[in-house]
Amino acid sequence: MLFRVFIIIIIISSLNTIAQNKKVNVSYINEEIILDAVLNETSWSKNKPATDFWQYFPTDTLQAINQTEITMLFDDYNLYLGIKVYSSGNNYIIPSLKRDFRAGGSDNITLLFDTYNDGSNAFLFGINPDGVMREALVSGGGKELRGFTTSWDTKWESVTKQYDDYYISEWAIPLSAFKYKEGESRWRFNSYMFDTQSNERTTWNQIPQNQFIFNLAFMGDMVFEKPLGKSKTPISIIPYINTIAINNYEENKEFFELKVGGDAKISISNSLNLDITVNPDFSQVEADQVVTNLTRFEVNLPEKRQFFIENSDLFADFGNSLDANPFFSRRIGIAKDTTDTYIENDIIGGVRLSGKINTNFRIGLLNIQTKNDSENEIGGNNNTVLALQQKVFSRSNVSFLFINRQDTSNKDFIIAEEKYNRVIGIDYNLANIDNSWNGKFYAHKSFTPNLDSKNYSTGARLDYSSKKWRFRASGLYIDGNFKSDLGFIRRTDIFKIDPKAEYLLFPKQGKINRHNFNVVPIIVWKPELNFQLADYNIISSWNAEFNNTSRINVSIFNRYIYLFDEFDPSFSDGLSLAMNTDYTFSSIEFNLQTDKRKPISFKIKPSMGQFFNGFKYTFDTEINYRVQPKFLFSIRARYDKIELPKPYSNNNIWLVSPKIDLTFTKSLFWSTLVQYSSLQENLGINSRLQWRFAPLSDLFLVYNDNFFTDSEFAPRFRSINLKITYWLYL
Repeated sequence: MLFRVFIIIIIISSLNTIAQNKKVNVSYINEEIILDAVLNETSWSKNKPATDFWQYFPTDTLQAINQTEITMLFDDYNLYLGIKVYSSGNNYIIPSLKRDFRAGGSDNITLLFDTYNDGSNAFLFGINPDGVMREALVSGGGKELRGFTTSWDTKWESVTKQYDDYYISEWAIPLSAFKYKEGESRWRFNSYMFDTQSNERTTWNQIPQNQFIFNLAFMGDMVFEKPLGKSKTPISIIPYINTIAINNYEENKEFFELKVGGDAKISISNSLNLDITVNPDFSQVEADQVVTNLTRFEVNLPEKRQFFIENSDLFADFGNSLDANPFFSRRIGIAKDTTDTYIENDIIGGVRLSGKINTNFRIGLLNIQTKNDSENEIGGNNNTVLALQQKVFSRSNVSFLFINRQDTSNKDFIIAEEKYNRVIGIDYNLANIDNSWNGKFYAHKSFTPNLDSKNYSTGARLDYSSKKWRFRASGLYIDGNFKSDLGFIRRTDIFKIDPKAEYLLFPKQGKINRHNFNVVPIIVWKPELNFQLADYNIISSWNAEFNNTSRINVSIFNRYIYLFDEFDPSFSDGLSLAMNTDYTFSSIEFNLQTDKRKPISFKIKPSMGQFFNGFKYTFDTEINYRVQPKFLFSIRARYDKIELPKPYSNNNIWLVSPKIDLTFTKSLFWSTLVQYSSLQENLGINSRLQWRFAPLSDLFLVYNDNFFTDSEFAPRFRSINLKITYWLYL
């Protein structure tokens, strides 16, 4: 029976029906293009532009009110874009002058290039009417937000000018910024535009509203006049110098460091890169946002370190992202000390080989060596990840994974189970040509000393999406001894199902643009305890998006939790709930997000209801104030009031986080983030000045301060560092 189901799924994935396939020609030129946003060179008139944009919002059945024209040229070194975006005036919304902005709530034009025509990965470039640039990588077919990575950087040039009812942008993107097959003459292409004045979002190739606007299943073609040659990719050397002064009040240590290191990028071929890092330093990376975690499980935070970003989907998209991700790059460079506290574990260096061997086959090989830290009883480790991916059918692929964490210190404090940890696995990722069917099927096995059995992780998910309905069948199984030291495994010994049913409506009249109803039952059993019920959470929701782009959500949660260990739900170090007890409770949550186009916008998310053997009231809000384009102030605040019956403790938990972003120019930025968490008993300050003095070359001045806030207010940790990075082409 299962074999028949699998065969049906394979057939579905091979279907080759797609609605439309537009085309734009790309002419080869010898004429020099001067970037001035005038488009007066004769070459710009050689071809018809890509135009006839369609609405994506507020409807997906009409052509755009304000059209966009995109003309493309190329020579041996660059791809040139001449872009004319019509508007209803010049009252544009430009929230910030900082690079890599998000599209929502602002005016901008974005282009997507699927250089391997696989519908799975794409390069993204965008600009707003003030000429602020952005670039990103899109992976996983653009099916999920986590496949959108803005941390990727590359060198390219642009000039933008505003006129009365349109703006023109002229680009030169080095062909070396892309990865493509030598001799290729066709790329898949799409573009989307956000127009705040007419309140519409448009796409060149039509995309249905039930898909993300950057979905790669719906693209046209850009056809080059002659085949592309070998990429003229130079070797890039990115050295850095970092001076840092640190005062650790908690340990009464004060010291000064001078760090030197850098990265190198070497092109093996048009589509295969070798990246090298030596003594990497990530002190300039934006601070993580503190979260209030009232669950029994760890939460994962996004990767922001540049070295781990490019082709990250090759390594990270295995297993289940929420419960059983076998590789989570943030595990590298962090380890637990003798107090079971996570601390930084320095990286000595590493290499990464990633890209395409041919049109259908990708490879990723990562090797990172970390330092031995005897003082904190942390052994040095060699961390290796090998990922192989073979495209099958229209947009699906089969992937193989091998992970090895190997202790290299041979210290006495390293117990047998910590000598090594290995994981092998295979994943089948399903995506049919029009994205109506998606899914994942995986099986992984771990190898750890003294854990020779019950070490499997396997799961399956199948999604169906139409204009009116979305369905998901999903489940996973994780053995009690499955272990991935370089992964994110929330818990083991579970059998979990989380199906979903969703009904979507698109009213033709009224203030609501679209809304939906969905039900998600999440149920977990413990296989090693005769499939005892561990917990369930039945979520019933109504979600709506209005014509003015504001959103509203109402969700009802019905929960059951069995405690296999003691647990203090108040997080107050008071009396814990006893193990082997169970609780059934319900709550309701309301979520409102206002129109982000306004100078003042906000989110509010109150919730209330039962919480284990008591009650919990939460008020979560975020307020944003914008004086465009140079000033943005935001403040997040969350208050949790937990009331439990005596003799258990109550608690009032606060998280307050104001942030100021100043963009003086397109190359000079200053941001300050303050985060107070009563749960962590910490007040943190991160202030970051960045001057981009040359393309992808930066000077950072970063100040960090942390204070104890429990019994008395006192300094905990303070640092200030000055870092310079410079991007060299050889």
